[in-house]
Amino acid sequence: MKIGILAVQGAFLEQEAVLDQLNVSWKEIRRKKDLDDHFDGLILPGGESTVQGKLLRELHLFHPLLEMIQQDIPVLATCAGMILLSEKIGGQTSPHLKTIPMNVMRNAYGRQLASFHTTAEYRGLGKVPMTFIRAPYVSGAAEGVKILSTVDHHIVAVQYRNQTALSFHPELDQDLRIHQDFLGRCR
Repeated sequence: MKIGILAVQGAFLEQEAVLDQLNVSWKEIRRKKDLDDHFDGLILPGGESTVQGKLLRELHLFHPLLEMIQQDIPVLATCAGMILLSEKIGGQTSPHLKTIPMNVMRNAYGRQLASFHTTAEYRGLGKVPMTFIRAPYVSGAAEGVKILSTVDHHIVAVQYRNQTALSFHPELDQDLRIHQDFLGRCR
Protein backbone atom coordinates (compact mmCIF):
# COMPACT_ATOMS: atom_id res chain seq x y z
CA MET A 1 0.00 0.00 0.00
CA LYS A 2 1.16 3.53 -0.81
CA ILE A 3 -0.43 6.81 0.26
CA GLY A 4 -0.11 10.06 -1.66
CA ILE A 5 0.40 13.15 0.49
CA LEU A 6 -0.18 16.61 -0.92
CA ALA A 7 3.16 18.30 -0.19
CA VAL A 8 2.88 21.78 -1.67
CA GLN A 9 2.48 23.54 1.70
CA GLY A 10 1.54 22.74 5.28
CA ALA A 11 1.95 19.84 7.69
CA PHE A 12 2.86 17.09 5.23
CA LEU A 13 6.04 16.09 7.12
CA GLU A 14 3.99 15.28 10.21
CA GLN A 15 1.68 13.09 8.11
CA GLU A 16 4.71 11.28 6.68
CA ALA A 17 6.00 10.62 10.21
CA VAL A 18 2.69 8.99 11.21
CA LEU A 19 2.73 6.75 8.13
CA ASP A 20 6.34 5.82 8.94
CA GLN A 21 5.19 4.79 12.44
CA LEU A 22 2.54 2.60 10.82
CA ASN A 23 5.05 1.12 8.33
CA VAL A 24 3.08 2.44 5.34
CA SER A 25 4.76 3.70 2.16
CA TRP A 26 3.99 7.24 1.07
CA LYS A 27 4.72 9.54 -1.83
CA GLU A 28 4.84 13.32 -1.80
CA ILE A 29 2.63 14.99 -4.41
CA ARG A 30 4.26 18.24 -5.50
CA ARG A 31 3.69 18.36 -9.26
CA LYS A 32 1.44 16.74 -11.82
CA LYS A 33 3.95 14.03 -12.78
CA ASP A 34 3.84 12.77 -9.16
CA LEU A 35 0.32 11.54 -9.93
CA ASP A 36 1.66 9.09 -12.52
CA ASP A 37 2.56 6.55 -9.82
CA HIS A 38 -0.28 4.54 -8.31
CA PHE A 39 -1.26 5.23 -4.72
CA ASP A 40 -4.12 3.81 -2.68
CA GLY A 41 -5.20 6.83 -0.63
CA LEU A 42 -4.69 10.57 -0.42
CA ILE A 43 -3.88 12.85 2.52
CA LEU A 44 -4.64 16.57 2.29
CA PRO A 45 -2.71 18.09 5.22
CA GLY A 46 -3.31 21.11 7.37
CA GLY A 47 -1.72 24.40 6.42
CA GLU A 48 -3.04 27.47 4.63
CA SER A 49 -6.03 26.54 2.48
CA THR A 50 -5.90 29.65 0.30
CA VAL A 51 -2.25 29.02 -0.56
CA GLN A 52 -2.86 25.31 -1.11
CA GLY A 53 -5.82 26.01 -3.40
CA LYS A 54 -3.76 28.49 -5.42
CA LEU A 55 -0.85 26.06 -5.74
CA LEU A 56 -3.15 23.20 -6.78
CA ARG A 57 -4.15 25.30 -9.78
CA GLU A 58 -0.69 26.69 -10.58
CA LEU A 59 0.92 23.24 -10.43
CA HIS A 60 -1.87 21.66 -12.55
CA LEU A 61 -2.86 19.33 -9.72
CA PHE A 62 -6.39 20.65 -9.19
CA HIS A 63 -8.31 18.75 -11.90
CA PRO A 64 -6.42 15.43 -11.62
CA LEU A 65 -6.89 15.37 -7.83
CA LEU A 66 -10.54 16.35 -8.18
CA GLU A 67 -11.06 13.48 -10.61
CA MET A 68 -9.36 11.00 -8.24
CA ILE A 69 -11.57 12.14 -5.36
CA GLN A 70 -14.70 11.93 -7.51
CA GLN A 71 -13.66 8.36 -8.41
CA ASP A 72 -13.66 7.59 -4.65
CA ILE A 73 -10.00 7.31 -3.73
CA PRO A 74 -9.96 7.27 0.09
CA VAL A 75 -9.10 10.74 1.42
CA LEU A 76 -8.02 11.95 4.86
CA ALA A 77 -8.17 15.76 5.02
CA THR A 78 -7.09 17.72 8.09
CA CYS A 79 -7.80 21.38 8.84
CA ALA A 80 -6.91 23.18 5.58
CA GLY A 81 -7.62 19.91 3.78
CA MET A 82 -11.17 20.03 5.16
CA ILE A 83 -11.55 23.53 3.71
CA LEU A 84 -10.27 22.35 0.30
CA LEU A 85 -13.00 19.68 0.17
CA SER A 86 -15.87 21.85 1.35
CA GLU A 87 -18.59 22.88 -1.09
CA LYS A 88 -19.01 26.22 0.70
CA ILE A 89 -16.66 28.34 2.80
CA GLY A 90 -18.34 30.87 5.07
CA GLY A 91 -17.61 34.40 3.90
CA GLN A 92 -15.88 33.34 0.68
CA THR A 93 -17.17 33.15 -2.86
CA SER A 94 -14.64 30.73 -4.34
CA PRO A 95 -14.43 27.30 -2.71
CA HIS A 96 -11.84 24.83 -3.96
CA LEU A 97 -12.53 21.14 -4.76
CA LYS A 98 -16.16 21.19 -3.51
CA THR A 99 -16.41 17.41 -3.04
CA ILE A 100 -18.22 17.39 0.33
CA PRO A 101 -21.63 19.10 0.52
CA MET A 102 -20.93 21.12 3.65
CA ASN A 103 -20.18 24.66 4.74
CA VAL A 104 -17.04 25.37 6.77
CA MET A 105 -16.01 28.42 8.73
CA ARG A 106 -12.29 29.17 8.32
CA ASN A 107 -10.29 29.99 11.47
CA ALA A 108 -13.55 29.51 13.37
CA TYR A 109 -11.82 29.02 16.71
CA GLY A 110 -9.70 32.15 16.30
CA ARG A 111 -6.06 32.91 15.67
CA GLN A 112 -2.97 30.85 16.56
CA LEU A 113 -3.22 31.94 20.22
CA ALA A 114 -6.68 30.36 20.43
CA SER A 115 -5.31 26.93 19.50
CA PHE A 116 -6.28 24.20 21.96
CA HIS A 117 -6.20 20.50 22.76
CA THR A 118 -9.13 18.39 23.94
CA THR A 119 -10.44 14.83 23.97
CA ALA A 120 -13.82 14.06 22.43
CA GLU A 121 -15.96 11.18 21.24
CA TYR A 122 -15.27 10.08 17.65
CA ARG A 123 -17.84 7.79 16.02
CA GLY A 124 -16.59 4.21 15.96
CA LEU A 125 -13.32 4.95 17.79
CA GLY A 126 -14.37 6.22 21.23
CA LYS A 127 -12.63 9.18 22.80
CA VAL A 128 -9.68 10.53 20.80
CA PRO A 129 -7.25 13.39 21.45
CA MET A 130 -7.75 16.43 19.23
CA THR A 131 -5.36 19.30 18.58
CA PHE A 132 -6.94 22.40 17.00
CA ILE A 133 -4.72 25.07 15.38
CA ARG A 134 -6.51 28.03 13.74
CA ALA A 135 -9.14 25.40 13.04
CA PRO A 136 -12.26 25.52 10.93
CA TYR A 137 -15.49 23.81 11.87
CA VAL A 138 -18.47 22.65 9.85
CA SER A 139 -21.41 25.03 10.20
CA GLY A 140 -23.76 22.93 8.09
CA ALA A 141 -23.78 19.66 6.19
CA ALA A 142 -26.14 18.11 3.66
CA GLU A 143 -27.94 14.83 4.11
CA GLY A 144 -25.52 11.99 3.47
CA VAL A 145 -22.62 13.64 5.28
CA LYS A 146 -21.93 11.51 8.35
CA ILE A 147 -20.96 13.47 11.46
CA LEU A 148 -18.09 11.70 13.20
CA SER A 149 -17.39 14.15 16.03
CA THR A 150 -18.48 17.41 17.61
CA VAL A 151 -16.72 19.69 20.08
CA ASP A 152 -18.63 22.43 21.92
CA HIS A 153 -21.66 21.80 19.66
CA HIS A 154 -19.57 22.36 16.50
CA ILE A 155 -19.02 19.64 13.89
CA VAL A 156 -15.27 18.88 13.72
CA ALA A 157 -15.15 15.58 11.82
CA VAL A 158 -17.23 14.25 8.93
CA GLN A 159 -17.26 11.45 6.42
CA TYR A 160 -18.79 11.67 2.98
CA ARG A 161 -18.44 8.73 0.63
CA ASN A 162 -14.73 7.85 0.88
CA GLN A 163 -13.62 11.23 2.26
CA THR A 164 -12.89 11.92 5.92
CA ALA A 165 -12.43 15.58 6.82
CA LEU A 166 -11.25 16.79 10.21
CA SER A 167 -10.94 20.25 11.79
CA PHE A 168 -8.11 19.02 13.99
CA HIS A 169 -4.64 17.49 13.53
CA PRO A 170 -4.47 13.79 14.52
CA GLU A 171 -0.91 13.68 13.18
CA LEU A 172 0.16 15.84 16.14
CA ASP A 173 -1.06 13.34 18.75
CA GLN A 174 0.24 9.88 19.65
CA ASP A 175 -3.11 8.17 19.02
CA LEU A 176 -2.95 6.47 15.61
CA ARG A 177 -6.54 5.20 15.39
CA ILE A 178 -7.81 7.82 12.94
CA HIS A 179 -4.96 7.08 10.53
CA GLN A 180 -5.48 3.34 11.01
CA ASP A 181 -9.17 3.76 10.21
CA PHE A 182 -8.25 5.70 7.05
CA LEU A 183 -5.71 3.05 6.01
CA GLY A 184 -8.36 0.36 6.50
CA ARG A 185 -10.40 2.07 3.76
CA CYS A 186 -7.33 2.20 1.49
CA ARG A 187 -6.84 -1.59 1.44
